[in-house]
Amino acid sequence: MEEAKSRIIQGYRQDAQSLQGYLRGASPAGLRRRSSGTRWTNEQLLFHMVFGYMVVRVLIPLVHLLVRAPAGVQSGFSRLLNAGTPLFHPVNYAGSCAAALVFNHRRMERRLRRTMLALERSLERESPAALARRTDFPERWDPFFSRSMSLSEIYAYPSAHFAFHARQLSLEA
Repeated sequence: MEEAKSRIIQGYRQDAQSLQGYLRGASPAGLRRRSSGTRWTNEQLLFHMVFGYMVVRVLIPLVHLLVRAPAGVQSGFSRLLNAGTPLFHPVNYAGSCAAALVFNHRRMERRLRRTMLALERSLERESPAALARRTDFPERWDPFFSRSMSLSEIYAYPSAHFAFHARQLSLEA
């Protein structure tokens, strides 16, 4: 399990370096340009990539509760969230548009680093048994969510989310 922790943390650090490169290499016009395959601008998409980390940081305490809950509570909660999918997607889009105004290209790198450090500290404290625990998850919310996810998979999620969206950036080479 220590190898899994190291791999997750390495992914976090690679994403921080990538974000730094995107931000340092982007022109103001490039940040305002539409991304490829989304309605977001590059700057909004970059924030959304950072937001994936912020969401996981908030999710971890909830997941700790859910993994200990009875199966019926887990599946009921997951079904409730899946039922809200039609509302989730527009809120997710609009939220990233609005939040990118605050956590813009000047502030998102610092936000990502602070969030990653908190996730790394939290991950380091997790026991192998805790990381293996699973809970039902709203698989309709994100292509990287599955019906059942381990705590380890949830810690690894932001890097997969980041990499997926990085391919949609339309920044200068």
